[in-house]
Amino acid sequence: MLMRKFWPLLMAGSVGAMSVQAATADTFDLLVGSYTAGTSEGIYRLQFDSRTGQFSGPPVLAAKAQNPSWLTLSPDQKRLFVVNENGPGQQDEVGRVSSYRIDPANHQLTLVNQVQSLGNEPTHSSLAADGRYLFVANYSVLQDPGGSLAALPVDAEGRLAPPVQLSGHPASGVNPERQASNHVHSVVSSPDGKYVFVQDLGADRIFAYRYDPKANPERPLTPADPDSVQLPPGSGPRHLLFSADGKHAWLTTEMSAQVAVYDYQDGKLSERQRVDFAAGQPLSDKAGAALHASSDGRFLYVSNRGTANQIVVFAIDPANAQLKEIQRRAVDGDHPREFSLDPSGRFLLIANQKSNQIVVIERDSQTGQLGKTVQKLPIDAPSDLKFLVRQ
Repeated sequence: MLMRKFWPLLMAGSVGAMSVQAATADTFDLLVGSYTAGTSEGIYRLQFDSRTGQFSGPPVLAAKAQNPSWLTLSPDQKRLFVVNENGPGQQDEVGRVSSYRIDPANHQLTLVNQVQSLGNEPTHSSLAADGRYLFVANYSVLQDPGGSLAALPVDAEGRLAPPVQLSGHPASGVNPERQASNHVHSVVSSPDGKYVFVQDLGADRIFAYRYDPKANPERPLTPADPDSVQLPPGSGPRHLLFSADGKHAWLTTEMSAQVAVYDYQDGKLSERQRVDFAAGQPLSDKAGAALHASSDGRFLYVSNRGTANQIVVFAIDPANAQLKEIQRRAVDGDHPREFSLDPSGRFLLIANQKSNQIVVIERDSQTGQLGKTVQKLPIDAPSDLKFLVRQ
């Protein structure tokens, strides 16, 4: 771990200066978001070899930024949108959102502009299906002012405008420490692009909005009917993921450490199954976080933080998207905030935020199960991982 102390010094002058190594069909660039209270300076870039599961060298600083904790790529991978998860008590106390242009030849990042998110600790973002708006989840740790959903217009050049719409929700108050106010944790569009779903940890609800920018560009979101999905008290919904066919969705709950399975049709989520992935474990073990499905739609992977620090693997029933647990795998670190399957599907990469590392684990594409640890790469407070494919 001694090497980790020197890497930021090696990378400090590398923004836009270090050339990217020649890529092959089996190498991919990986962008890494991070928290910057320690030695991290922003967004980093790594080159990953999908034949060996190894990185080619230390992280390169791609963009200096404050708390770029979540990265959103445009579908053509020419734009990168970043939430700067700032708030009270931090070096920068103002929540912000940044837009970058990605050079398709070498994946260098160039800042387009930055605007305020009009909320504290923006923790997640997603693009509308038509690319006209970026939806931002202002989590807001403090009770006042509480969390909010923000809609930011995006122009043809990827430039962000300040939020034109802010929406808040009533808190459940079930947990007096964590649910005294609302905390928007993620915002996800439906596969048909007509609806937007907002996971509010503080409200114990998924809020549904109809997306219609033609009707009112200044308020592109209006409450759907029904306008929310109720979750069990104290669940704390976090992240929502739609199946590739758009007929189903899975939701992680942070506080109760569960996965809910939904059928989806015309803006309505109907619960089909609820699975505990920390059943019988103490409250300290329950900290559900990220979820991702394999590209073939056969397996779902979920991270549990707390003191468990596991990836839980589920087989997906192709008929109804229900889940069957098949494996629990230690993450070989602390606090797996996010993770990603590499483009080949042969490896799973985990951003262990509190142990300051990216862990690479082998994956069997036929069984879905995770194997041995291939590499542990030191990097300070990683929070998100996004692969780039060369055009």
